[in-house]
Amino acid sequence: MGSFSFLPKPSFLGVFLFTFITFAHLLEPAFGITRHYKFDIKLQNVTRLCHTKSIVTVNGKFPGPRIIAREGDNLLINVVNHVQNNISLHWHGIRQLRSGWADGPAYITQCPIQSGQSYVYNYTIVGQRGTLWWHAHISWLRSTLHGPIIILPKLGVPYPFPKPYKQVPIIFGEWFNTDTEAIINQALQTGGGPNVSDAYTINGLPGPLYNCSAKDTFKLKVKPGKTYMLRLINAALNDELFFSIANHTLTIVDADAVYVKPFQTKILLIAPGQTSNVLLKTKPKNPNAKFFMTARPYATGQGTFDNSTVAAILEYESSNSNLKNLPILKPSLPALNDTAFATNFTKKLFSLANSQFPANVPQNIDRQFFFTVGLGTNPCPKNQTCQGPTNSTMFAASINNVSFTMPTKALLQSHFTGQSKRVYSSNFPISPLIPFNYTGTPPNNTNVGNGTKVVVLNYNTSVEVIMQDTSILGAESHPLHLHGYNFFVVGQGFGNFDRNKDPAKFNLVDPVERNTVGVPSGGWVAIRFRADNPGVWFMHCHLEVHTSWGLKMAWLVLDGKLPNQKLLPPPADLPKC
Repeated sequence: MGSFSFLPKPSFLGVFLFTFITFAHLLEPAFGITRHYKFDIKLQNVTRLCHTKSIVTVNGKFPGPRIIAREGDNLLINVVNHVQNNISLHWHGIRQLRSGWADGPAYITQCPIQSGQSYVYNYTIVGQRGTLWWHAHISWLRSTLHGPIIILPKLGVPYPFPKPYKQVPIIFGEWFNTDTEAIINQALQTGGGPNVSDAYTINGLPGPLYNCSAKDTFKLKVKPGKTYMLRLINAALNDELFFSIANHTLTIVDADAVYVKPFQTKILLIAPGQTSNVLLKTKPKNPNAKFFMTARPYATGQGTFDNSTVAAILEYESSNSNLKNLPILKPSLPALNDTAFATNFTKKLFSLANSQFPANVPQNIDRQFFFTVGLGTNPCPKNQTCQGPTNSTMFAASINNVSFTMPTKALLQSHFTGQSKRVYSSNFPISPLIPFNYTGTPPNNTNVGNGTKVVVLNYNTSVEVIMQDTSILGAESHPLHLHGYNFFVVGQGFGNFDRNKDPAKFNLVDPVERNTVGVPSGGWVAIRFRADNPGVWFMHCHLEVHTSWGLKMAWLVLDGKLPNQKLLPPPADLPKC
């Protein structure tokens, strides 16, 4: 176990740098309101599964450094690009109130940082506390460019649960023996599915269930009778994951940096992009055993995926010098396609909805949207054989049959300067152009169109979005992430959404508040949010392969009338395309 070293600079701002050593328990910074970080993007040789490759990292670390701050802090993160790849970083789940220039998705809120260039991400954490994360938001570089954002409550403000003895980030990821940029580039050229990862990881380590990885195992050492907070982050590219610790119960207290009504479970489900804080109460006496902490995918689609299991080890601190001979107990995880468990787990999530942490669910809706989300096809280019569902088609993904085409200029800058012509159009369909039996038998609409389209919202519009999975190429769960906002998950169900019956069952009292939600396989989910943050905000599937195939769109929220309802001007160092 390592430790953090905070080095305060002699400045009235309380600026600090930090030394990051993987898997330290958290020290709580108690000084300053402005925190400076330096992120050097560079190549680093890393060995996993007896395979050494050069990966893109921040400060030479995989996973990358932690950002530790308090609610209300201002962060200045200077990102310097020392590699040949274009880079942009997204601070996943941060509201970015009026600071959309710092949100990070390439060609949406900024042009990427080119080789040899730098950019300072400047934002303030407003009304948020919990666990979020940062990651690259261009192509598939987030496979190695990611790390935690730990947001502590304001000084003197307690957690709404007993303060844990220690706090430990647990990051789920994927390891590829080959270059992920080459993998997705080949898939997009051939129109087929990309190669899957070679292993899952916990805190960057594959663990003992993979060949040649016994030494690359994360070990969490605990004391008996203590409560630990595990800050869980799913940074995997393409898989939702079940997670469990043998012979231990977890208490869920937070989802996507929002407190929830606590509940206990032995197994949890976490989708790519999602975070969760869980409390682990250790056994009162040393059990003289070790315990596997394992994760493996929840998958419902027909595509290929890595059906393996990653393991870390929970060890109790002991004077027993013969730890190697202790038995290792294993948890039991649900079946690969256990949608019933996934559904029951998500149904247990509710907001606290009390006076201190209210659930401000929009009760009256100004605009309603019905979005189909799923896979489809595009025709194969002339004189080319493709590897999609047929030799003449390429895989595509879409929302309302629009497969998003990435622009070559940033949408936010184009909007702010009034130069949006030929960059994007504002005619994104509010419902499917051709209705069909979305989760049933053909005929259905398999072909998708391509375009760079946005939905325009007036400031403070109350929005309801029904996201309907389609079974065009097989029903599949889609974790949808909305930038710049939290939203309330007011309902979900299976089959086709029924506008006449299903809204009567919506929870408008204490629904869970998230930034990433799984659209159920063969079903639908309903979300509500208030458009109180001006700017251009990306919404996309957090399965990276589906994002690459076009399952993404953008919301353009106009300025309000008051000065504090308007997007701030861009910073002087905003990267240029």
